[in-house]
Amino acid sequence: MEYRFLGRSGLKVSALSFGAWVTFGDQMNVDAAYECMKTAYDAGCNFFDNAEVYAAGRAETIMGEVFRKAGWRREDLVVSTKLFWGGRANPEGGGYLYGVNDRGLSRKHIVEGTNAALQRLGLDYVDLLFCHRPDLDTPVEETVWAMNHVIQQGKALYWGTSEWSAARIRRAYDFARREHLIPPLMEQPQYNMFHRDRVESEYAPLYEEIGLGTTIWSPLASGILTGKYKDGIPDNSRMALADYAWLRPEVESEAGRAKIAKVQHLEPIARDLGCTLAQLAIAWCLSNDDVSTVITGASRASQVSENMEALAVAERLTPDLLETIETILDNRPRGEHNWRG
Repeated sequence: MEYRFLGRSGLKVSALSFGAWVTFGDQMNVDAAYECMKTAYDAGCNFFDNAEVYAAGRAETIMGEVFRKAGWRREDLVVSTKLFWGGRANPEGGGYLYGVNDRGLSRKHIVEGTNAALQRLGLDYVDLLFCHRPDLDTPVEETVWAMNHVIQQGKALYWGTSEWSAARIRRAYDFARREHLIPPLMEQPQYNMFHRDRVESEYAPLYEEIGLGTTIWSPLASGILTGKYKDGIPDNSRMALADYAWLRPEVESEAGRAKIAKVQHLEPIARDLGCTLAQLAIAWCLSNDDVSTVITGASRASQVSENMEALAVAERLTPDLLETIETILDNRPRGEHNWRG
């Protein structure tokens, strides 16, 4: 396994990591989760990602049970969770129940949400704590103070953001530095062959200026880059689940069909490399030096093993091959226009 520094810090994370989104609690029980996480751990994965909103907290509970069952040294793990959508599962079914302060990034929810997440995970602390989305109703300054407080209490070691704008990240960072507080270290954005602008263009100044690290999610574009949707939506895919019906336009719309057509043009490249389309897509993400780790997900241990093999594929992606992929994708971010020509 390759390990990379998380931005400008001394913390190293595995280049390929494992996340609980979609599968834990919705498609997997503890035994299945254990097999997947153990397969990832045995391959060298040290970073496991979660969030309070995943399966209304059940995903954190399952991951915590896996940690206890596996008996791994806590020092060998990098564990993250994310705060924004708290609440609890409705015991009568039909979604979540929310209190008036269960959502957002107020000091109250950050403190209470952290305590609840640690209880579900069965841990004394998480290594990384993310603000899962920007909270437009809470001052950034309040959020920075609250995250600093949680870290000072020893309940998290580093904090960061997820799907924040570069301007909002910079505002939080500058405020923290000015007030001698702990600044955000990492961002968790979506990044894949079809979703590139934010990671490659908007955040570009932050990598050098503040040392931002990235723990990217959805490297397979919700499964589109595996090629499994070229004949429609399979019954066993996440898009067939009622809770993920909002993803279906990614396949069924005109734009979605155009993406599927591009995936079919990538098939000969994967075939020549002797890999799957999924491995090619993950390897492509790894080729970006500004990506600290690629969060992968799976519902079976065999999928985990397949994903981990993407590291070897990444080593075979030559500049010429990457340029061929660019020609097929035809979506390279342009960046800011240079008016000098």
